Formats: sequence, C-alpha cells, structure tokens
Amino acid sequence: MVRRLTVALTTLATLGAGALLGPQAVSADRAGPSRGTNILVVGVDSRAGLSAAEKRRLHVGGEGCNCTDVMMLVHLSADQRRASVVSIPRDSYVEYASPDTTEPARWGKINGAYKAGGGALTVRTVEKATGLRVDHYLETGFTGFEQAVNDLGGATVCSDRPLTDENSGLDITAGVHRTDGNGTLRYVRARHVNQRPGDLGRVRRQQRMVNDLLARLGAEGALDGPVSTARTARVLLKSVRTDEHTGLRDLVRIGWALGRLTADRTEFATVPIRLFDHRVPGVGSTLVWDEPRAAALWEALGADRPITGDSRIQPVAETPVDSNPAVIPVRVDDAAVAAALGASGFAATTVQPAPAVRPAGPPVITHPAGRDEDAATLAAALPGARLRPDPQQARTFDIAVGDQPVQVKTVTYDRNVADGAPVTADRLRCAGAPGSPAPGG
Repeated sequence: MVRRLTVALTTLATLGAGALLGPQAVSADRAGPSRGTNILVVGVDSRAGLSAAEKRRLHVGGEGCNCTDVMMLVHLSADQRRASVVSIPRDSYVEYASPDTTEPARWGKINGAYKAGGGALTVRTVEKATGLRVDHYLETGFTGFEQAVNDLGGATVCSDRPLTDENSGLDITAGVHRTDGNGTLRYVRARHVNQRPGDLGRVRRQQRMVNDLLARLGAEGALDGPVSTARTARVLLKSVRTDEHTGLRDLVRIGWALGRLTADRTEFATVPIRLFDHRVPGVGSTLVWDEPRAAALWEALGADRPITGDSRIQPVAETPVDSNPAVIPVRVDDAAVAAALGASGFAATTVQPAPAVRPAGPPVITHPAGRDEDAATLAAALPGARLRPDPQQARTFDIAVGDQPVQVKTVTYDRNVADGAPVTADRLRCAGAPGSPAPGG
C-alpha cells in the first residue's frame, strides 16, 4: 500500500538527513537495465535554512557537509513479491562517475558525490559503483523526518545496552522505547556510541527502526484503504523531494506491491566492508568494500534474486560470534587452554600457579557485568562452560578450568555478519515490539 511505501521511504530518506533541498533529476547517462525496480533514498547533511532554535531543538549544531549522510538502495523484485533494502555507508570509498570520459578518475567518500554534483552525480556514482540502474530518487531533511515520525504516532527504538552520544543528543537506557520524532532522530543519527570505526552499528539501528515502524503500523491496521493511504502519501511527500521521473503514481504502484509483502519477504543488509579505517590523504578515514562479497550482492540484486542465504555475500562459519576475540582479555589457570584460546584469536594469558586440585565440573567464566556479548563469544569457544557475571570484575575475563575435559573451538568473528548481514525483517525487529518473533524464535 502506498502509505507503507511512503512511510518507509520518508523515514529512510530522513535518517540523519539535513535541510530540504530541491529535487534533482536523475541523469540521462544511466547504467544498464536491471530486473525489478531500484529506488535510491538519501538524507543530506546540511543545516541551511534551519534557525538557531531548530538547531538546538534537533541537536544539530555545527556545520553540515552538504553531503549525503544516509544512503539506502531499495530494490523491489520484478514479480513484486520481495523487497531488499541495502544501506551504503556514507564513508564508502568509491570512484565518482563523470559524463566526461577524458577527465581523470576522481575518488572519494560516496557521500561527497552530492556536494560535487547534487543528486544527479550521486545517482550516477551509485550506478557506477553497483552496476545497477536507479529508477527513482528521493531526498529530504531533519525537520521532515521529525514531522513524519510525529505524524505517525512515534517510533519504536531499542538497544541491548545504554546508549549515549553527545553529538546527536542520544541518551537512552537498555530496552525498548517509544520515541517522538526528535528522540528518534537522535537515535538514528548517533555515530559515537562505540569506538569501532565505520557506521555499521548506526546503519543497523536505522534499519531496525524503519522495520519496527512498519510493523507497528501494520499491527495497528494503519495500512488499510487506498484513499486514506493516498492522502497520507500526499502529506508525507511535502517533506520529501523526488526526481522528475518519480511521482505519486509511481509511489502508488510500488507501494501497492510493498503493502502485500510479509516480513519474511523483506530483506535488510549493509554493503560488506573489507577495510574499516582506510586512510586516504586529503579524504580521511574511509571504508573499502569487500570486493567479491559486494559484487555478489549487486549481482544478486541485478539478477532479481534474494540476498539472504547467499553464501557469497555472507560466508557460512562453523562457529560465528558477535564480538572480536582479539579485544577480550582472558586469564586462564591452565596453560594448554590459554594457548588454545590464543590460537583462536583471544588475548589470553596464563595465571600462575595452576591450582593443585581442580574443582568438579566444566570451566567457569567469571566476567565483568554488562559484557554479555563478549562473554557469549568466549563461551562459544568453550562449549559447556558456565558464565558467572561479577560486578566487581573490572576488565578481564577469568577462566577457572574444572576436572572435566576442555574442548576449545575456533570461533569466527566477521563484523559484516555481526553488524550488517542480510536478514529478513522478521529477524531484525526489536524484541517485544509489535510483530517481533517470540523469544528464542
């Protein structure tokens, strides 16, 4: 239904976006045709037109870059039975497109294509980088996002730990929260809630928020009726700009298909990254795509195939984990176990001397309270181990080996899988939010 489409695209376009700019025509210099329909949705980081009061209220002080802060490519399959939403991180290092083949190649962050040539160059650059034709283009801004979320009754956001970011103004506790437009904007803009370079965590939060918003609207019956959805589309389009190839009729056509999709037929993913902090003189810290996996992603979309379950995009690991073993300091009272954990990538050392008598049972992992994800990663390497959180434990993870034989498994940490793997919408929702899977499901 058109309301579902418009809500999705309005929300996507305004995640972290800036001031509203005029529509940009999609260039006539296009990539080759691809099956299905591709919609490029961007948010522009610009403070132009915002008053001092609006900047304070939205917590968007400072200078904008007049570049795209958010970029998502939405693919609707030719049979209109599947949708794939792929986030392209703003710092992706790519070659800019140029209609003049005599000019030398220009490389930079993909978000800088907008500053260099507006929406038209942004579209051509995405087409060059992906090999996919962009059929429709949308952009919008901070205030449009805030208003859209407020008009829809707020949004659902969630986190498994407290999140604080002074730059965006985010300050929430662990759990599921219902937020207004301003609070939701802070949640999706936050870039400084951890120390890992790159935007994969922020991108995943954006995807989850969009997904939960759609699920809530569906659960509340807000997606019924073509007349009411068309009316809502006209209201929401006041805060979204489209290219000359995109009008209300296009959104109705696409939205009618999206409105009939079930959660397991909607996919979210982020472009796989090989280098997360590639330094380029004059450009800064950039993200370099994992070339084979990214190529497989674009090829799958171009061939109109699902991206979930494709091992070329997401290699299958025997024991995947969600945190990096190399940053987990481990102390073990058994030299052989410490050596095996070190070979598996953990920062493991041996505690001397070893106990004269081993306690009965499997290994016990005593870990700092609140480090559940890291504890689960360590436990994955020690099948059968018991976890014991200790509020007094400062930083290290202590392992007391028992009298039972210890198996140490090799674990695989892939940040692309942990933070951006292709998943269907039913697997991405906040636990406890409308339409989310049951615990353990």
